[in-house]
Amino acid sequence: MTTKADFWFDPLCPFAWITSRWIREVEQHRDMDLTWHVMSLAYLNKDKDIPQDYRDMLVGTEKPVRVAIKIAQEHDNATLGEWYTAIGTRRHNNSEELDRDTVLASLADVGLPESLIEAWDDESLDEAVATSHHEGMDAVGDDVGTPTIHIEGAAFFGPVLSKIPRGQDALDLWDGTVAVAKFPYFFELKRTRTGDLDFS
Repeated sequence: MTTKADFWFDPLCPFAWITSRWIREVEQHRDMDLTWHVMSLAYLNKDKDIPQDYRDMLVGTEKPVRVAIKIAQEHDNATLGEWYTAIGTRRHNNSEELDRDTVLASLADVGLPESLIEAWDDESLDEAVATSHHEGMDAVGDDVGTPTIHIEGAAFFGPVLSKIPRGQDALDLWDGTVAVAKFPYFFELKRTRTGDLDFS
């Protein structure tokens, strides 16, 4: 039985990256209809009361998201997913800055035209980013972030992971997530996050 999964990402978010790699692991062993979508941490937090250092960190992060939405507009969804793998690997695994040069290099990694980098400063794309963002986030509710996943239409913030589950662990977590998605009255399991992030 095919399970429909929709995944929203901002290339900046390390938690979305880890969860996306779990999804990629599961995809090899479960019948999944996976669709990638764009969201924006800068847009999410623009009107929120957040620490100034976090607000400062978000300055300019809307630019790679514009490139993502341009890829979504001009190429198929599989290509968007391939680019996310490329930019995420550079950003999170290789610790490269999420700057214009890195994004340009990530386009080359997957054979995308370098002209897509023109989206970097194209504010006209912000409306499309907002639309994609709301399609994912509005269904989850307030006070959430990334990763955001819709499973068969049931929207969740999470799972938030500090390490990428592999093999049977990945499948067990997926099967459990699909199971709770079947219950419209299930809302939350949560505990305080501990330990460092592990992208391996």
